[in-house]
Amino acid sequence: MISVADVTVAYGDATVLDSVSLSVDAGTFVGLVGPNGAGKTTLLRTMSAALAPETGSITVCGEDVQALSAKAASRQVAVVPQDTTVSFSFPVRDLVAMGRTPHRSRFTTARPEDHRAIDDAIERVGIADLADRPVDELSGGERQKVAIARALAQETPVLLLDEPTASLDVNHQIETLELVRELVADGKTAVAAIHDLSLAARYCDELALLAGGDIVASGEPDSVLTRPRLRESFDAETVLTRNPVTESVTVTPLAQSVDALDRRVHVLGNGSVAARTLERLASADAAVTVGPAPPGDAVVETARLLGVDPLLSDPYTALDEASVDSLRAHVAESDVVVLAEPHLSAGNSAVLDVVAEADSLVVVEDGPWRASVAGDLHSRYAQVRERATVTDPETVARAVQAAGQTPERPPNSYQD
Repeated sequence: MISVADVTVAYGDATVLDSVSLSVDAGTFVGLVGPNGAGKTTLLRTMSAALAPETGSITVCGEDVQALSAKAASRQVAVVPQDTTVSFSFPVRDLVAMGRTPHRSRFTTARPEDHRAIDDAIERVGIADLADRPVDELSGGERQKVAIARALAQETPVLLLDEPTASLDVNHQIETLELVRELVADGKTAVAAIHDLSLAARYCDELALLAGGDIVASGEPDSVLTRPRLRESFDAETVLTRNPVTESVTVTPLAQSVDALDRRVHVLGNGSVAARTLERLASADAAVTVGPAPPGDAVVETARLLGVDPLLSDPYTALDEASVDSLRAHVAESDVVVLAEPHLSAGNSAVLDVVAEADSLVVVEDGPWRASVAGDLHSRYAQVRERATVTDPETVARAVQAAGQTPERPPNSYQD
C-alpha cells in the first residue's frame, strides 16, 4: 500500500531523514516510534506529499505521491494532525464536510454522495450528538474525533495520524486507538506517530523505530522493542514485561541508578515481586537466571520476555530431584542468590536447603513475608533471612552490588 524508498529530507543543513525505506502492507496499522526529533512527523508529511524529499520516492497504491496533484494526493491519503485546534467557530458538520474537498470542484454544491460520506463519517466516529456544535467549544478528545471524521469523509485508503494520543487523557487515548484499530479491521491502512511505546505495542500490527535519521528496526512490536535497541535509540534503561490482560509488551523506563552489575545472579521467587526484582536486575545488566517457578507465573513470563530461559516446576507436585539439582547448579554458578518472596510450602521446602548454601544472599520483600511461607517453615525461612541482605524490589540492584562487601543490613530492611 505504501512504499518509502531511500527518502532523504533536510531542513537547511540539518538532515532529518537519511535514505529511509519502509514498506506498509494494505490493511495494517503501523506505528512510528522513536525519540523526539527522530523524524516521525517529517516522514508522515512526506508520505502525504506535504513535503518533497531531496532524494527517494514514496508511492501509495502504486502511484508516486509527489507526481500527483494536491487533490489527487488527498484522494489517496488523509491526515489527522497533532494539533486539532481550529481558529474559527465552525459547526462540527461543516468541518467534517471539508474532507470532501478533494472530491469536488471548487464551486460545485455538495452531491448526495458527499452528504452520505459526511453522515457515515460522523456516525462511524460517534459524534452525531456534536454535529451542530461549534468546534471551538469541544474538548481535546472531542476535537480529535472530529479530525478523524473529517479524514474519513475523504474516503481514502490510507490514514496518517500524527501523535493521535498526545495531550489526551487515558480514556480518550484508548478510544482513539480503538477506533483506528476498528478502521483498519474494516480495510483502512493506518500509519501513526505514537510517543507511548506501550500503547504502540498494544494497538499496532507493526512498528518502525526511527533514530538518528533512519529506521533502525521494523516489524512486529516484540521484535522491535528490545532493551538494547531502546537504550541505543532513547538513551534510557527500560524493562519490558508482558501485560497480563492485553498480552502486549509494556515498556517501563527506569532511572540509571547503579553501574552495570558485573555479577551472575540467580533469582528465586514468585509473582509480581519476583518479576519486578528480575526487571531491576536485568536493567542493571546483571547476568540473571531464574527459577524454579510454575509456567504462567509472572516471573516466568518476565524472564522469557527478557530472553532468559527459566527453570520450570509443576505447580501441583513437589519439586523433583532433577529440579533441585538444577537449582543447586545455578546457585553454585551464581555470585549472588536473590530470594524474592517465594511461595514456600512442604512441596518445595528443599529450596531453603539449597539457598542456605549460597555465599551471598539477598532477600527481597515488599511487605510482611509470613503470608507466603507455610507456618511450619517460618523458623527455617527466618534463619535464611537472618544471614541475608534484606531489601525491596526498587533497590535490589544496589543490594546485589554490595552483597558480600558489607556485613551491615541496609537501613530499609523490613522488620519481622
